[in-house]
Amino acid sequence: GGGTNDLDRVFVDRLRELGWVEGRNVIIEIRRAEGRSEVLSTLAADLVNRRVDVIVTSGTTSIRAARQATDTIPIVMAGAGDPVASGFVKSLARPGGNITGVSLLGHEIVPKTLSLLHEAVPRAKRIDLLANAANPANEFFGRVTVDAAQALGIESRLIEIRKPDDLESAIAATPAHALFALPDPMFGLHAKRLADAAIRRRLPLATFGRLYVEAGSFMSYAVNFDEVFRTAANYTDRILRGGNPAELPVEQPRQYELIFNQKTARTLRLTIPQPLLHRADRIIE
Repeated sequence: GGGTNDLDRVFVDRLRELGWVEGRNVIIEIRRAEGRSEVLSTLAADLVNRRVDVIVTSGTTSIRAARQATDTIPIVMAGAGDPVASGFVKSLARPGGNITGVSLLGHEIVPKTLSLLHEAVPRAKRIDLLANAANPANEFFGRVTVDAAQALGIESRLIEIRKPDDLESAIAATPAHALFALPDPMFGLHAKRLADAAIRRRLPLATFGRLYVEAGSFMSYAVNFDEVFRTAANYTDRILRGGNPAELPVEQPRQYELIFNQKTARTLRLTIPQPLLHRADRIIE
């Protein structure tokens, strides 16, 4: 799925706390798409053929691939942008099918990230959105965020990226004053390339998760993904003990983190407004 090795570890550690020890009473099969959405359906079909008891995956594109592969094996979402809008569950309270887990409330959080970027860089009159062309959630969030930008009096365009090698040229070509990379595993995998390309163009880049800011992006507003993967392990535990995903309500994360990279801010000659610095959960020097 979309998780990194660190998140896999968080998930496995939480399962162990709940009594599931790998090699003793549970077998964990990890499949990685490495950001290539075209291989997801093959990976999902392989897991279904192995008759696994639960499939755990993160991100709309991966969840969609799992759902297309099975409507009977329980699927746990370790973070989905908007599972109701994507058609994965009937409602958050009563999912009604073989899918449950954690929703990232993207339709609220993604525009909120844009408004925080606007607050941090008020002189940016045009903020372009980087989207993975293969991710249906990116198109959906793109529309919501472009609307949010217009409400703030900002011009905004969706830039669709088809493969990692297009990142540099797309960022080099945009006339925007700032950038926002919509949440997608391809961007996470190439977080440093993304950050470097934005810095070369002297563009502040907002992203969705701590790993991006550690790689050099200007700021992030996102869930605490450790919490999301621990919660996904809780769902897995309940399903392995006989719980029915159709009846397990979808949870929403409780913790959101605002993070700035001060070193990148200095490189871009930006001063982060004091009120935002006070609100930040973490500042990377």
